[in-house]
Amino acid sequence: MMAPAGAPVRFGVNYTPRVGWFHHWLDFCADDVARDFDTIAELGVDHVRVFPLWPLLQPNRTLIRPGGLADVEKVIELADERGLDVWVDGLQGHLSSFDFVPAWLTSWHRRGFFTDPDVVASTAAYLTALARACAGHPNLLGLTVGNEVNQFTGTVHPEPYPASEGEVSAWLDAMLGALRTGAPDVAALHACYDATWYDDTQPFTPTHAANLGDMTVLHSWVFNGTAQVYGPDAFETRAHARYLTEVARAFQADPDRPVWVQEVGAPRNVLPRASVAPFIEATVEQLADTPQLYGITWWCSHDVSRSLADFPELEYDLGLIDEHGTIKTEGRVLARAMEELRRRRREGVDDADPPRLLLDPTDVSRRDLAPGGAFWERYMDIARAGRHPRVTLAATVEA
Repeated sequence: MMAPAGAPVRFGVNYTPRVGWFHHWLDFCADDVARDFDTIAELGVDHVRVFPLWPLLQPNRTLIRPGGLADVEKVIELADERGLDVWVDGLQGHLSSFDFVPAWLTSWHRRGFFTDPDVVASTAAYLTALARACAGHPNLLGLTVGNEVNQFTGTVHPEPYPASEGEVSAWLDAMLGALRTGAPDVAALHACYDATWYDDTQPFTPTHAANLGDMTVLHSWVFNGTAQVYGPDAFETRAHARYLTEVARAFQADPDRPVWVQEVGAPRNVLPRASVAPFIEATVEQLADTPQLYGITWWCSHDVSRSLADFPELEYDLGLIDEHGTIKTEGRVLARAMEELRRRRREGVDDADPPRLLLDPTDVSRRDLAPGGAFWERYMDIARAGRHPRVTLAATVEA
């Protein structure tokens, strides 16, 4: 049977400025942003996610620059003029292989990102100030603590900031509380890359991701081994984002909690040109009947300019718009796919009894959830045969 149509699925892009990439905050130019937003609006999106650079807005632990906050507000206003809503991220943090951590947290002043009381208090003060500056704008949808801050705790990071699971819980409570203090009437979220779901050493856990903040946020990237193992055109590669939504929903205490695919993209390091458009179409199609789907926000708006050095090669081709401001084939394909998804959602979501798959967290490690893992393989066998299964935690079933 078909469930009644609900709120429209939001469609947006992660905004990567065409001129200067995120370094544009150093020489902020409203005309450049306005031009970018004009092109972004042509894609039919309803929102953008923006990333002010933390070290530029809080260069000293007790200095939050009013001019930097004013630039963020100007971006929100420019979006509003073009009918675009805005999500704002706080701690950048980590973007496209580069880390942006304030000088007061590194080298001679290095201390615990997640554990030092002075750092936690100052970071919270910054997030409150940012949230307060953004809160009065009618097109503000909400705020995210930061972009993939869990990578700073990862064993793969060259200079990690260690934290325990309990310390992460306390830190997230403090950061989300800071956002809510500054903007009590808008959504407050946190976002992790997929090590949260797949890496048993990560102190940011599925329980954190699926229950803290006002919705569950997912970042789906198939260069994590999925496309390398299964191939660029495999069902598993195109179903990765949907798989993450189903696993995430199993960990949610609230079954009606929204799920946002906040980052998903078509990385050319694992997808040859001929595979990109089919990947986009299939990824969106797989997500079309996801229960409680809030939105899909594509990474990213613009290609990184070839004039900028030292990015991983894939970053130069991830955009829906090229470095000259022209909408690419990928952008047109995604716009059509999202239009079809919205049409299907208006007709209602197919909620006929799906196959069920039990997940026992006492018996299944996060490595089992990862691409190639035992649980992953069971899930994909069921999904490939017909429909995506409804994943349920064993504890939930027993209750």
